[in-house]
Amino acid sequence: MAQSLETGVNMMRYKVLLTGKNKAIKDDFFSHMDDVFQAVTTSTRVDDVARHLDFYQPDIFICCLHGETREDYTKIMEHKRRLTRDGIATVIIGTEEDCEIFQKIAVYMADLVLLKPITAGAIKDKIVQYMEEVEAEKEEQRKLQEKLALMKSQNERKHILIVDDDPMMLKLIKEHLHEKYDVATAISGKIARKFLENKKTNLILLDYEMPVENGPEFLEKIRADETLSDIPVIFLTGITQREKIQKALLLKPQGYLIKPIDKEKLLGTIERFV
Repeated sequence: MAQSLETGVNMMRYKVLLTGKNKAIKDDFFSHMDDVFQAVTTSTRVDDVARHLDFYQPDIFICCLHGETREDYTKIMEHKRRLTRDGIATVIIGTEEDCEIFQKIAVYMADLVLLKPITAGAIKDKIVQYMEEVEAEKEEQRKLQEKLALMKSQNERKHILIVDDDPMMLKLIKEHLHEKYDVATAISGKIARKFLENKKTNLILLDYEMPVENGPEFLEKIRADETLSDIPVIFLTGITQREKIQKALLLKPQGYLIKPIDKEKLLGTIERFV
């Protein structure tokens, strides 16, 4: 029972579109290779092949050659760009003479050439081997692209905006961050909002107590602005009164740090949000 189920899982693994005049080879795909290939046939007419490519969307396009004319080969060549674009493998099966003529007319079109005499079992094995190699190469390319994307992401420096009315505090925090992040500073909420009108930041370090406009007031204003509302904000505060801290937390900042600022704690907190 287990073998039967396994066979069922493996059936129809590759969708193949068959064309060409070699009826015997095409029949083999239906009678001897249907455990691996789901086959559909088409004539060599340009519109017929195009229609099958549109609706069937095969994995493999197979030309079963047997004395085709130059006109037949030219018709098949019409689909070269489409097959390449869609990543459809092109296989030709025929005598050495037929395959040689095909390759002279449809230059670089065939991905795999199988010469007669060849058994159905050998056709199946060679096509499956080729497709597995293609899939393995695609997987390697996918992993490489993921690795490159990760490296790019890791290499892109994030931006931090520090808002504090104390120039010494701005200088100290900037010194803590400059090796890892791009840093901008503002001595008031007004200056910070002016900065955000034209530039982006990944996180705001916001002083709680500032003259004219304090941290909570600034935070309320950027939370009300839909273009800025998603920016993570971390309060910097020397205040230890429980009541004021709770009031600040009602505004839903991403966190707060107590002054004097510990460098390692600062970096660890920022890392969680950027």
